Amino acid sequence: METGKVNPTQTLGKTGIPDVGKIHYNLKEAALMQAAVANGEGEIGNGGTFLVSTGKHTGRSPQDKFVVREASVEDTIWWENNKPMDPAAFDVLHADMLEHVKGGELYVNDLYGGADPAHRLNVRVITELAWHGLFIRHLLRRPQMEELADFLPEFCIVNCPSFNADPARHGCRSETVISISFEKKLILIAGTSYAGENKKSVFSILNYLLPDENVMPMHCSANHAPDDVDDSAVFFGLSGTGKTTLSADPERILIGDDEHGWSDNGIFNFEGGCYAKTINLSAEAEPEIYGTTSKFATVIENMVYDPYTRELDFADDSLTPNMRCAYPLDYIDNASETSRGGIPKNIIMLTCDAFGVLPPIARLSPAQAMYHFLSGFTAKVPGTEKGVVEPIPTFSTCFGAPFMPRRPEVYGNLLRKKIAETGANCWLVNTGWTGGPKGKGGSRMPIRSTRVLLTAALSGSMDDRDFRVDPIFGFEVPVSVKGVAKVLLDPRQTWAEADDYDVQAAKLANMFADNFAQYEAYVDDEVLAAAIKAQ
Repeated sequence: METGKVNPTQTLGKTGIPDVGKIHYNLKEAALMQAAVANGEGEIGNGGTFLVSTGKHTGRSPQDKFVVREASVEDTIWWENNKPMDPAAFDVLHADMLEHVKGGELYVNDLYGGADPAHRLNVRVITELAWHGLFIRHLLRRPQMEELADFLPEFCIVNCPSFNADPARHGCRSETVISISFEKKLILIAGTSYAGENKKSVFSILNYLLPDENVMPMHCSANHAPDDVDDSAVFFGLSGTGKTTLSADPERILIGDDEHGWSDNGIFNFEGGCYAKTINLSAEAEPEIYGTTSKFATVIENMVYDPYTRELDFADDSLTPNMRCAYPLDYIDNASETSRGGIPKNIIMLTCDAFGVLPPIARLSPAQAMYHFLSGFTAKVPGTEKGVVEPIPTFSTCFGAPFMPRRPEVYGNLLRKKIAETGANCWLVNTGWTGGPKGKGGSRMPIRSTRVLLTAALSGSMDDRDFRVDPIFGFEVPVSVKGVAKVLLDPRQTWAEADDYDVQAAKLANMFADNFAQYEAYVDDEVLAAAIKAQ
């Protein structure tokens, strides 16, 4: 039995997946929710949301992610960061998964990755779970109904949570596997119900393909001025640095909150929705995201709720601190209708410095921007994980190492080239601590000051300020900005003992230097000169 809308030349039976019992093509949200409830996958929540638990997998499984070691990609994959899988093992895994779904029920969604038609990717996502179909319809971009009639998939994802991989047979690590074959244009996902694997697999594909089109793939949020689409900005940042919060500025238009491309035409969102963390979410702090948690078809993932009233408990992380909601971008009032912006005028790199050393904002040269992009620094703070008793540096190259198939300098050089060509301003913004490390005399950087500094940077009013060159880190720091305490701009002055600052700053500089040693052979003299030196 087959239902829904599909290109008649692209049914599963005609594309190598025969003998499936029931196939549903491109169902709309209401139908997917109806199927998910009928299948016992979850429950309807207040406002028509869908409440679901993903079981033991409440986050990604990076140790179970593989790239097939094929001749065409042998010399271009960053193998130190991407586990290889033998092509023969991948073929066995594929055959076993197809055998597993015979006589079963599948949900097929034909979607776009990318808001720019010149660079978008046609992706087919085949799932066992109806709610996975609902999730990916939110997170990728939905073709118009008439476009489905001649939709031709370029890459295909097959996701079977009920299939457990066999490490001995399939060349993987456990019963969970996520494996990408760039030659076969196929992604296989098994042994996990966590829906985020679907979206991040598409991100990984685009991260590999787009550099060949002179498009910079970016793990960032983005916005633009309300009356000027060409006044756009991108915000790089790892988890906890404020990427989503700071880009969701009510005075600017949100392009997207996670994954974007930068082409010669400007920036564009890869996605059609948002996947926001909901732990401690409140109507006061983030009203728009909070509002989506009671809107029709929003997927509420791994949240505790009252079984009678269906009221959500935003503070209870007993299932996971990684509780989330997934919703279409148009659920945010100030979201862009096109999900596109002009060439970015400003590049913001966010870091949460728990050592209390970095200034609240610093201006970077193109070479320094490449250095900090390759470094991808933030810090874990005490209390975030068991055993963490003092700040621990975290370096995730390109602000998204798990999703980077190519070597980091490929992305770093591309970013540097685009900055040089366009004259974009680059800023390092510390949303972490000042006056000392967290828990040892330091205090959190005032969010009001961060917003004032960002407004000044984005508006161009920072251009006529006086800057000083930091003697240890080498970047330029404004001497004064209206609305921000002058002492805050010189972190050494915020410490009770300046000598203690010097010790901590030298310690952090050495961490940067030690981390960057792995890239020194791959960058030019200008970037090496811009690198933070060991103290």
